[in-house]
Amino acid sequence: MTVLATNVRVGRFEIDIVAREADTVVVVEVRTRGTTSWQTGLQSIDGRKAARVRRAGEQLWRERFERDRSVNRMRFDVAAVTFTAGGEAAIEHARGVL
Repeated sequence: MTVLATNVRVGRFEIDIVAREADTVVVVEVRTRGTTSWQTGLQSIDGRKAARVRRAGEQLWRERFERDRSVNRMRFDVAAVTFTAGGEAAIEHARGVL
């Protein structure tokens, strides 16, 4: 996967990471949690947040990728980053979950 851009503004929305994997544009929502959090980064995405990410991706598709013949689809992923007590980051990448 190649990162195309980070912190992309699309209208009133923001997309954390826009990447590309072969003929797929990947919209990645990044969620960060500390060791004392009650829920994981994946658990922190409710239906409303998922809908906002999808609307942002749909708008991005219309504005930048709809006419690009090298792109055939869009996928919505989540990268959950959890920091350990020692300050190290553990990353969980969930593909196609939104």
